This record gives sequence, structure tokens and C-alpha cells, in this order.
Amino acid sequence: MTDDFEARFDRLILLVGKLNYMWTNTESLLIHLIAGLTRTNKDISVIIFLTLNTTRARIDLVERLAKMEGRPPDIRDPILKHTQRLSKLSGIRNRYNHCIYSFDPDSGNPKTILMRIADRKTDIKLGRQDTVDEGAMKEIEKVVDQLSVANRDLWKLINDLGFPA
Repeated sequence: MTDDFEARFDRLILLVGKLNYMWTNTESLLIHLIAGLTRTNKDISVIIFLTLNTTRARIDLVERLAKMEGRPPDIRDPILKHTQRLSKLSGIRNRYNHCIYSFDPDSGNPKTILMRIADRKTDIKLGRQDTVDEGAMKEIEKVVDQLSVANRDLWKLINDLGFPA
């Protein structure tokens, strides 16, 4: 592997690490929303959060709790706005966490190979490959920045609603 390949790979790994850190840190704020919406303490909310083993399940729970009958719109609506935002940001995180990496021998760019089976009507497709070029790197950087803003916004919401912090 040449120095250029190594530099690109190092940049990708650093970005994916930042993405994972920001994602995990931001997703964990759902604990506070669960605690506030269920009127329980953080310890119980942590148990609920950890029992649900996917992001989708955690977001679904928070959204369903927010939509319960009698929930005031001034609580429900901002929570739904934030969970929808997290759902949108989860796509890129999933793309870079549920893959293996290789290198394009011609361009030297890292490639992702999706670790998922795509069922078609009469066949299956394995390992969709995508090149991680400069545009993809910028996309990851943008999502990391968006997660940083989402994190601050969620903390503000948690505090504004008086939920357990």
C-alpha cells in the first residue's frame, strides 16, 4: 500500500471513528427523553434503552411515547422533530458501520462493501460496493457536524422540558 493509500485510509478511519463517537453520544440522549416521557429516573431509562438493541427500536419507542394520547404538542412536536432528524442521520452511520473496507486498485480510493443480502424477485445480490471518494469523505464530515448540532439541540430540549439530566 502506498503512502497515498495509507493517508486516505487513515482519514477514512478517523472520520468513521468520529462518526461513531458522535452517533453513540447523541443516541444516548434518548435515555433522557425516555426518562422524561415515562416519568421515571435515569437508571430505569438506561435499562429500557439498553434492552432495545437497535437505534430504530429506541427511536420508535421515544416517538410512540411522545405521540401518546394526552401528550401536549409543545412536548410531542419538538421531540418528533429531533427523532426524525436522528433517523435521517442514521443512514450514513449504518452505511459505514455495516460494511467491510477494501481499496480500488485503479483510483486508490477506499471502497465499502455492504454486508447485507439484497433479495430480489428471482435472485440475490451480495456486497454492494461504493467508492469512498472525496465527496463521500465530505459527506461523512457534514454528518459529523450535523450530529454535533443535533447533540447540542437535544440537550437544550431535555433541559427546556425539565427531563432528567
